[in-house]
Amino acid sequence: MRVITGTARGRKLKELEGYETRPTTDRVKEGIFNIIQFDIEGRKVLDLFAGTGQLGIEALSRGAAGAVFVEHRRDAAALVRDNLKLTGLAEHGRVVCGEALAYVSSAKEKFDLIFIDPPYAANLWKNAINAISQFDILSNHGIMICESPLEREMPQVDPPYYQRRTYRYGKIKITTYYREEDAQ
Repeated sequence: MRVITGTARGRKLKELEGYETRPTTDRVKEGIFNIIQFDIEGRKVLDLFAGTGQLGIEALSRGAAGAVFVEHRRDAAALVRDNLKLTGLAEHGRVVCGEALAYVSSAKEKFDLIFIDPPYAANLWKNAINAISQFDILSNHGIMICESPLEREMPQVDPPYYQRRTYRYGKIKITTYYREEDAQ
């Protein structure tokens, strides 16, 4: 697992041992960042269910202004801090050790990009997407990027949130949602 491009290009990230954390493959990560390549520079990022922190770190490496990483496992949160230091991006990232949905419900800021990649067995996509729209923490013209198994039915959302597009990468799919107050 490595940073694909940007200021930390090529840096290898640490991974957790065991099967509790499922890192996004390089192919899927490259696909995600091709989708949002023009929407990263200067943006505020939220990496929910951060795991190793690789999605938020990739965004920081590509010029995001800052990122919040939310991870409930202490060992994983510590690993995200280590990966931020390894990449020289620690001053731009903040790691929160806690439950993702609790963080969303208490967030005092809005984000331009939100990565949602919960453990597949936990089935948290609907709850996370509903909480983000309920507490309205995505900025206008912001993007949510959700990684899920191909067969997972993704939830519908109400305006000003819109499901935009789904991309397939083998057995994985990426679903994008946008917040657009002025959309018709």
